[in-house]
Amino acid sequence: MTKVSYVTEEGLEKLKKELEQLETVERPSISQQIAEARDKGDLSENAEYDAAKEAQGMLEMKISKLKDAIANLRILDQSKLDTSTVQILNKVKIKNKKNGAIMEYTIVSDSEANLKEGKMSINTPIAKGLLGKKVGDVAEVQVPSGKIEFEIIEISL
Repeated sequence: MTKVSYVTEEGLEKLKKELEQLETVERPSISQQIAEARDKGDLSENAEYDAAKEAQGMLEMKISKLKDAIANLRILDQSKLDTSTVQILNKVKIKNKKNGAIMEYTIVSDSEANLKEGKMSINTPIAKGLLGKKVGDVAEVQVPSGKIEFEIIEISL
């Protein structure tokens, strides 16, 4: 069973660029390393050749996984998103009820998640706890350190 993921136009472009880099730059580079190692003689005792072949296998696996991921992506149309409840691609301002800290995150797919940029994966416990909630609701989220309550202050795009 294939897993469908949702992504923005920007996220899809990022993945396509990564795939292009792997196929057009890294794949030829590894092929070159294999050729150089093969030219050095006896392959049975050639550690460089073995390492290059292993790197090639890992690269091909990475390319294959990336192609599968791209094939199973669906682009989300932000114009059709609703801000009455928390959904993927919404920007959510939340308040930690325990310490009063206010945080703002955009809920995104796994491939676009980057907490430094304020982008939280939809598969994190906090994002899962916030989904479907409205402004003013309190989400009780189970995290490794216990339960935390977050009040939803604002939902925007």
